Amino acid sequence: MNQTEIAPTTDLEHSPVGELVHSHATGAQWLSRYSSSLLGVFGTPQRVLVRGAGCLVWDADGKEYLDLLGGIAVNALGHAHPFVTSVISSQLATLGHVSNFFTSPTQIALAEKLLDLTKAPAGSKVFFANSGTEAVEAAFKLARRNTGTRTDNTGKPRTRIIALEGAFHGRTMGALALTAKEAYRAPFAPLPGGVEHVPFGDIDALRAAVDDTVAAVFLEPIQGEAGVRPLPAGYLRAAREATSAAGALLILDEVQTGIGRTGKWLASEDAGIVPDAVTLAKGLGGGFPIGALVTYGPDASALLAAGQHGTTFGGNPVATAAALATLHVLENQQVLGHVRDVGEHLRAGLAAVDGVTEVRGEGLLIGFDLDADVAPAVVTAGLDAGFIVNSPGPRTIRLAPPLILTTEQADRFLAALPALLQTAKDAQ
Repeated sequence: MNQTEIAPTTDLEHSPVGELVHSHATGAQWLSRYSSSLLGVFGTPQRVLVRGAGCLVWDADGKEYLDLLGGIAVNALGHAHPFVTSVISSQLATLGHVSNFFTSPTQIALAEKLLDLTKAPAGSKVFFANSGTEAVEAAFKLARRNTGTRTDNTGKPRTRIIALEGAFHGRTMGALALTAKEAYRAPFAPLPGGVEHVPFGDIDALRAAVDDTVAAVFLEPIQGEAGVRPLPAGYLRAAREATSAAGALLILDEVQTGIGRTGKWLASEDAGIVPDAVTLAKGLGGGFPIGALVTYGPDASALLAAGQHGTTFGGNPVATAAALATLHVLENQQVLGHVRDVGEHLRAGLAAVDGVTEVRGEGLLIGFDLDADVAPAVVTAGLDAGFIVNSPGPRTIRLAPPLILTTEQADRFLAALPALLQTAKDAQ
């Protein structure tokens, strides 16, 4: 093939690809085409989005929205961040993909950076995947390798894995086994066995469940899908004590809470514990798909040997360059402190709104409950008014905006919220 037949271009709209996607079709016309061509696992999309900048996005009909969901905690630096965009473009123009028979400088540099930011001890390692659920799958396999030594001297393997009621760890089969929601689980039974769910936040129930038949305990420091529920104070420390005593792994799922979302690199870092593994994804790539499993110390890091796990695209040069760029901005522009300040301001403002009964969360991962079952209607009213929010439950709204959300943008939502609540109640 003559490589000059298709001229390079930086103008997508006027490229051959742009001719396919930059039409004058309305949102309704795009959605009609969507229903005819895409598998309906997500239902009908709420809007067709065509452009973004910072915390704003625009749909196919030209309407502007303040994005307070950030692709569900993914777009850490908002949309089309110029530095991240330039790094991705430069890396793709240099080296886009290599198989896992090879490595690249960006892959190695990112692994080193993550070990540093997560304060992982000597002997810790990183495995790169493409998403949060893939990172959890790797952690699930790590848990299966923890056969350990049982005190009953039967030589039987550890087969039990403990997770919490309300947990969401993903939708692939291993991650789905850890996920608690029956509506997600039931259509795909039987799931990988051995997983048990104990009551959320109940330290005594956890202690009673963890013995030397348990391979691992999986915990989210803050349950996002369940409505932004933080684990109670002392729970992570109790979990570390129980798992250490039993020889079980403590695996923290920080896919949603990690990489600055709570104003810290890890939501768990104030607990004063060292886990055996942490999963990361979502905000790590600033919108580019990447996930990671960080194994802590030489023992946990030795559980998966050569050939026991793998991925085609995981840790590719472009994804790891995107993550390095994202981490650079978060670290060098004091974004984590900004997240803490704006998050505190937003939570205080929400607590003062009539009809809001409880506000939870940390940093810019926020859930707030309403005094009526109108949360889905609030999402609809919000879209009509130019705000993107999420309802993980009938009375709960979740916010996970870009970490660069300004106080002025937060105040814009707070000012509009009373009217959105009233519109939602009127629609019932």
